[in-house]
Amino acid sequence: MQVKNKIPVLSRVVKDGVVKSLTGLTALVIIFIIVAILVITIAGGWKSLSWEFLTQFPKDGMTRGGIFPAIVGTALMTLIMTIAAVPFGVITAIYLSEYASERSIFAKTIRFAVKTLAVVPSIIFGLFGLGFFIKFVGMNIDNVFYDGTLRWGQPNLLWASLTMALLTLPVVIVAVEESIRTIPRDMREASLALGATKWQTIKKVVLPGSLTGILTGTILAISRGAGEVAPILFTGAAYYLAELPGSLNEQFMSLGYHIYIMSTQSTNVDETLPIQFATTLVLLLLTFSLSLIAVILRYRIRKKAIQSS
Repeated sequence: MQVKNKIPVLSRVVKDGVVKSLTGLTALVIIFIIVAILVITIAGGWKSLSWEFLTQFPKDGMTRGGIFPAIVGTALMTLIMTIAAVPFGVITAIYLSEYASERSIFAKTIRFAVKTLAVVPSIIFGLFGLGFFIKFVGMNIDNVFYDGTLRWGQPNLLWASLTMALLTLPVVIVAVEESIRTIPRDMREASLALGATKWQTIKKVVLPGSLTGILTGTILAISRGAGEVAPILFTGAAYYLAELPGSLNEQFMSLGYHIYIMSTQSTNVDETLPIQFATTLVLLLLTFSLSLIAVILRYRIRKKAIQSS
């Protein structure tokens, strides 16, 4: 009897060991890939990285000079994208988690749309932005307000940013909704029992408690949107600009698109290879910096919440 009892225990121990080994191996592979990418990028680009490279415009067919307009364009696009995507994502998540019934057809339709958008290829978003924002919205604005003069019916910073906002919207909605659902229902019921309205409960209890989730969604949106190229190919990215965009209806340069152009359409790809690595390194640093700001804010908010409780 003792031998028979030991066999299942031994089998369970072996299974646990196999699972732990596979999990650890997977984690090591992921870490190795990340480290390899960073090492290759840093080794190939650190020699070209300088103050002039960060502050000058491209020269001589983009084989010399810097990437300053691409840095500014990427930062502006990411900022506008975040301003557009995060509020709508938070509002949608609040509706789905706090107001919509589980049996609501409208809520089921929204969730289906969010899941569908999350798996749509990014190039489709670019074609949608071209057809809807530029050809439909932009052209109609020009016809109504500018007598057909081409101002908004062309690729520009605003349409590219809104297209990227649509791309990252599902990420924000899912992250915020999951964070809202972690708030204990007892806290909602206690707030309502004290006489607070539904909106006051959301404003004073739900949103402060899920603020870290909102920042998590923002981090994920920034990380994905800053490096995407396909959606902005048709909606606003420019091959080269001699000056920075002065308004929202002007085109802009992007770091991701800049790397794509140099690696595929440059007059001398081998000559621009160090610049490609350096630009990739700058893109990674910019993305990490924007994400780091959100992470620091999330940490401080969480620490303050723990101290106050």
